[in-house]
Amino acid sequence: MKGFWKLAWVEIKIYLRQPEAAFFTLVFPMLLLFLFGSIYGNKPNPFFGGRGMVDVSTPAYLAMIIGSTGLLSIAISVSSYREKGVLRRYRATPLRPAAVLASEVVVHYLMTLLGGILLVAAARLVYGLRFEGRIVPVFLGFTLSSLSFFAVGFLLASVARTARSAYILGMVLYFPNLFLSGATIPKQTFPQALRAAGKFIPLTHVVNLLQGLWIGDPLGKHVLELAVLAGLLVVGVAVSAKAFRWE
Repeated sequence: MKGFWKLAWVEIKIYLRQPEAAFFTLVFPMLLLFLFGSIYGNKPNPFFGGRGMVDVSTPAYLAMIIGSTGLLSIAISVSSYREKGVLRRYRATPLRPAAVLASEVVVHYLMTLLGGILLVAAARLVYGLRFEGRIVPVFLGFTLSSLSFFAVGFLLASVARTARSAYILGMVLYFPNLFLSGATIPKQTFPQALRAAGKFIPLTHVVNLLQGLWIGDPLGKHVLELAVLAGLLVVGVAVSAKAFRWE
């Protein structure tokens, strides 16, 4: 375990030294928060069910952080390690292969959680963010969503031969998820056709789940979202386990 946590600490420092990963996880969501918050504020609005723009957008931005970490950071990081021979060298150490992959999951989860905490703190301090839910269900929904998209990230890393191809695959998946799910622009503003298309976007289920739990919905009200994300997790792990290559 000591070797595992040493590896995790090294991975955290490497992550923070990667400007792209740190930007999309820690900085970009807050830029959107301040941009739209400065335009619309957070006054209760009947258009958002009596809630403010920031109240609706903050849990959606949490989904955006999860999507960027899973589809981009993990996929590119693991693919880059394999391309540079880092994974092959790790296999020659006393650490078990599972511990190496687990450290990637732990580090990216902690960074995703940190990005979420910074976002919520900024929204609360600057715009008086309202929270009507319960912490435990929101945390569980956040964790399931993160692990589901991490599984997709490992799947992309399994099929991509290079970090560049992982980047391209990640971007191809990331931007439709980003703009059709309601993670950046509230779904209430979408025309009906886009709302219908968004139902087939995985990140839509993360947005729906987190927004619902944020306003106090019980977990039982989001069986569909929980089932889709759990299925994504199981399929991603199963396929990655068969397709993953160390070199």
